[in-house]
Amino acid sequence: MKAGPPYKAPDADTRAEVRALRDLLRAVGTDAAHNEQVLRRFHERELALLTAGDLPRLLECLTSGMRASFGLDSVKLKLIDPFHVIRDLLADRFGAEDCLARDIELCTDVAAVRAAFDDSHSPWLGEWDEPRHLPLFGLRLRGSVALLPLRHVDGLAGFLCLGSRDRGRFGHGQATDFLAHMASVAAVCLENAVNRERLRLLGLTDTLTGLYNRRHLEHRIEQEVTRARRYAQSLACLFVDADHFKRINDLYGHAAGDQVLVALAQRLRARLRTSDLATRYGGEEFAVLLPHTGLDSAESLAEEIRSGIAAEPVILPGGPSVPVSVSIGVAALGDDVRQPPDAAGRALLDAADRAVYIAKQAGRNRVACERRTGG
Repeated sequence: MKAGPPYKAPDADTRAEVRALRDLLRAVGTDAAHNEQVLRRFHERELALLTAGDLPRLLECLTSGMRASFGLDSVKLKLIDPFHVIRDLLADRFGAEDCLARDIELCTDVAAVRAAFDDSHSPWLGEWDEPRHLPLFGLRLRGSVALLPLRHVDGLAGFLCLGSRDRGRFGHGQATDFLAHMASVAAVCLENAVNRERLRLLGLTDTLTGLYNRRHLEHRIEQEVTRARRYAQSLACLFVDADHFKRINDLYGHAAGDQVLVALAQRLRARLRTSDLATRYGGEEFAVLLPHTGLDSAESLAEEIRSGIAAEPVILPGGPSVPVSVSIGVAALGDDVRQPPDAAGRALLDAADRAVYIAKQAGRNRVACERRTGG
């Protein structure tokens, strides 16, 4: 058997090439592991968005959930809400004070939102720019940011702003496929969540006036009592009753009576804050919950409502002018915390109802207060 050529040790150049190849393979392996980890995080976050049960949970997934999943220093969600739809949906569940987390901003000025972002179609990645990015994040990151437009079939829903103190975290030229896909998923989930909330509220809204109905009031008043007690805040209630409403129906017809109720609802809403809850309690009666409002302030507001309504007749289609007045009962939540919240809420409504009866007995077109209530 013929012996092979003698073994020849690789020269320095060959050894260097082998080392370089090994380094390259290690780098490729490291990158592959990193990309797999990144892909898994994106998949987990998108799954969380898709399975969020309601609008509040979805917003939490988009802010604190995103921050935790990707190890970010800041996440801000800017949602375009020119007609206060999202604000009202959140306030319905949690009240105005609790509906906006510190990482969420509802923006009514669409043009101003668009002007704050360079690209409303594709993700923008780059280094921190103090004049541009400080207003968006509200803190100095001095690192890098990713600005993701949230677009659905009807247009732009807002922007998801990701911030890091690491200057190299988001940079020009980096691939944005994962970010763009996640933003698309987020936009669709947001649209679906808002639509689900709207459908849920259809059963809680009075179809004639657009105000919430009695069922919703009875649900919310327990929450408001609990919140008022927890934070040692005041809570008041108004009962507003249209005077001589049967006479209006008899003289002008029921269609005219409906127009009067719609006008009263509009005038009520115009004098209330976003945190106040106006409802059509039944027939010609309206009930209004006033968080953070004491009895004296509620009485002043009731007088303003009463005088404003009495000063302006309702003009019906075709020209007839109908003079309208209301009697208003006012009550405030008491200090006795021994009563369960649901019972305290009913006691508050009963007290305002008794007060409006007193106002009507005293001659109508006036305000009366119930000075002591349970709860």
